[in-house]
Amino acid sequence: MTDSPRLPGEPALSALGLSAPALDPADASPHTFPDGGTWRVEIPSVEGPEAVGTVLKEASRLDVPIHRISQGSGVWMLRDAEIQEMVEATAERDIELCLFTGPRGTWDTGASVRTDSRGAGLRARGHDAVAGCVEDAVRATELGVKCLLVADEGVLWTLHRARVQGIIPADTTLKVSALVGPVNPASYAVYEQLGADSLNVPSDLTLAHLTEIRRVSAAPMDMYVEAPDDLGGYVRMYEIAELVRRGAPLYLKFGLAKAPAIYPYGAHLRDVTLDTARERVRRGRLALDLLERHGADGGMSPLGSRLPGDLRRFDTSQ
Repeated sequence: MTDSPRLPGEPALSALGLSAPALDPADASPHTFPDGGTWRVEIPSVEGPEAVGTVLKEASRLDVPIHRISQGSGVWMLRDAEIQEMVEATAERDIELCLFTGPRGTWDTGASVRTDSRGAGLRARGHDAVAGCVEDAVRATELGVKCLLVADEGVLWTLHRARVQGIIPADTTLKVSALVGPVNPASYAVYEQLGADSLNVPSDLTLAHLTEIRRVSAAPMDMYVEAPDDLGGYVRMYEIAELVRRGAPLYLKFGLAKAPAIYPYGAHLRDVTLDTARERVRRGRLALDLLERHGADGGMSPLGSRLPGDLRRFDTSQ
């Protein structure tokens, strides 16, 4: 890594009198992961043991470091043997495995989420939906899963209390889904206090928004560098270095625009799921190559790093 990473297009633009404004040091995040790193890599939408194997094989072929692999269909879509196979495969490479919990808006009997207003969104509707998420969390952690994805504030708080009381392991990490990601500093701080260990923010947040968030919270942030179409289809490859500078500690996520939806996954979607899993890893390689060309590839957390460090929480004793 060079002492001063170059901006995209420099020095060619400078020679043409079109230099970009100098970066303001005050915009930089003061935070890092507890290991001192500023960024980690996550491959999302890895829907089962065969897809995990595909991702690991492609990561070896393209030399893509991976800190976390996440799944979107949900714990309930996997058999115990499949979860155990995923746990074992990721553990061999010291990669954190994150599985989605329980029923959520589009997958229950509620219809309001399909209206123009989107109703309550992807949240867990009623006691039974919360219970399903807790059932998934207990089952998954008993099978060795160390990270759980949530899409509801109440579920997040419930699972945080559960790990404080030892119902699930204390080192379980809780990740807030892009489906409900916070969009301002106040909400980001509230999610941290509710128990979030990493928070997926929408990919349309501006660089200034990231700086605002980092003035109030050190909780790790997740962002799709390329977002799936149902999350906007945004592609922010050339901004990665600045996303890290402003948003650290940051998980770089590689989704796919112009790709078919695969949730909830089943064997009828096998080919497209494996093809898109393979391409997500390739997108990661493209991003890492770009960072290297710009001299901005330093700061990656050591492989195997997964914990978020000390974060602020609401009092669970009341």
